[in-house]
Amino acid sequence: MKHKLKHRHIALFFMLFLLIFTSCGSVTQPEQEMTSEQVTTVEQDSSLDSSMASTLQVHYIDVGQGDATLLVCDGHAMLIDAGNNDKGTAVQSYLMSQNITFLDYVIGTHPDADHIGGLDVVITKFDCGTIFLTDEEKDTNTYRDVVDAINYRGYTKTVPNVGDTYVLGDACFTIIGPTELGMDSNGNSIAIVLQHGENRFYFEGDAEETEEETILATGIDISANVYKAGHHGSKTSTSDALLESVAPQYAVISVGEGNKYGHPDAETLNKLRAKGIQVFRTDEQGTIVATSDGNTISWNCSSSETWQSGEVSGSSLDDAADVATETVHITNTGEKYHAAGCRYLKDSDIEIPLSEAKNRGYTPCSQCNPPQ
Repeated sequence: MKHKLKHRHIALFFMLFLLIFTSCGSVTQPEQEMTSEQVTTVEQDSSLDSSMASTLQVHYIDVGQGDATLLVCDGHAMLIDAGNNDKGTAVQSYLMSQNITFLDYVIGTHPDADHIGGLDVVITKFDCGTIFLTDEEKDTNTYRDVVDAINYRGYTKTVPNVGDTYVLGDACFTIIGPTELGMDSNGNSIAIVLQHGENRFYFEGDAEETEEETILATGIDISANVYKAGHHGSKTSTSDALLESVAPQYAVISVGEGNKYGHPDAETLNKLRAKGIQVFRTDEQGTIVATSDGNTISWNCSSSETWQSGEVSGSSLDDAADVATETVHITNTGEKYHAAGCRYLKDSDIEIPLSEAKNRGYTPCSQCNPPQ
């Protein structure tokens, strides 16, 4: 009886040993190499999972008569323009409210004041990665302020090249314009199309029909779900050919309430309405936010139903705003006013109109050469 028990214990021990050995062997076995078909499947599945988890938000910031758009995807951020000179601090505050501390990309579409006026504040206050500007220079204090801010932070500008593509989280965008620089600043606007999953967003700054023709001539796919209307809905943009190629479901018009330029133009609104495009307007709805999950797009407000066009009053020159809204920077304790990025603004930086600085008795800083 004792011998039988002993043999039974030995048998049980041997079976347990085999079980442990087999189990350990399966863990330490080298993995088999996947075939190319298997690798492709894994990559596709991974991409789909990433897309489902990814979120893109496009903030069309209300800066009155001007442009400023913040794009945030998976913790990465990009800013396209920053409104007029007096909107720099407002854009800064908006970015801070969205917990933005670093901008992967900053795009100054063209050197008109209502687009780059607030960029000097943004560049000074936030860490920035790539700053896109064309080689067009403009003899204005607004443009010089942006250049000074770039130099102050030790950054360099990147000149956009049509066809180049950049990554923003799980989104990517392609430069589609300008193909070359001309005499008209609006026609030199940096234009991009951004893709997030199945959704696409189109931006062209103040591009007008001539630049739109060159964009179409590149042959790049510019179809998009959301069309950021060129030049604030002016009749000089949104050509029939461009609208046909973009074929959007939605359009966003960044425009100031009661602006003197007549934006948006009735002709542009009629084109959008005839195609059944849902229109959003910052003059009516304030800041507009589109959220993409890679498949669908949702909005923070309903689309406009007024189809109300603007009325021209006074001068229609975009550059008039550059003179009327000239701004400078002061500190809490100093008696001088400064240009953006001046080294004496480290303790505090308050942006005010030049006229107000003079009325307060401030004198120009002798180091940074502010507007006078």
